[in-house]
Amino acid sequence: MSRNTKELQGVTQLGSKHTEYDFDYEPSLLETFANKHTEREYFVKFNCPEFTSLCPKTGQPDYATIYISYVPGKLMVESKSLKLYLFSFRNHGDFHEDCVNIIMDDLIMLMDPKYIEVWGKFLPRGGISIDPYCNYGKKGTPWEQVAWQRLTQHDVYPEKVDNR
Repeated sequence: MSRNTKELQGVTQLGSKHTEYDFDYEPSLLETFANKHTEREYFVKFNCPEFTSLCPKTGQPDYATIYISYVPGKLMVESKSLKLYLFSFRNHGDFHEDCVNIIMDDLIMLMDPKYIEVWGKFLPRGGISIDPYCNYGKKGTPWEQVAWQRLTQHDVYPEKVDNR
């Protein structure tokens, strides 16, 4: 059940011989393709260990691993476009909490997933690490309740120095 050329029309970044990196926040870099398995619900997870952004006050770089998990609806995000989109935060000045929520909002607008969660695990600066988490479940579906449950149970076992 491989994909045909027509199904891949909107996927322009993957397989291109010349990749251009945008250093300024650019949500239009995100691309989608059709979910061929809409008859079932399943998670897709991305681990993105090379995320960088800038502190909006000092301009100092912040480094994080961003974890994105979602249950697709009709559309899915193409991974290379996601990589380029995340790279576009390189010169973007925002707090950690804002970056994570912006990423989630952009992916909701792009894909209209049934469920999505975004977790940023930022490296310490000034001796403090910040790990913002946000999620969303489509209103009026069972995923709305799942979102609430996962949010309230998210950090039941918080990290310690020896398990980070």
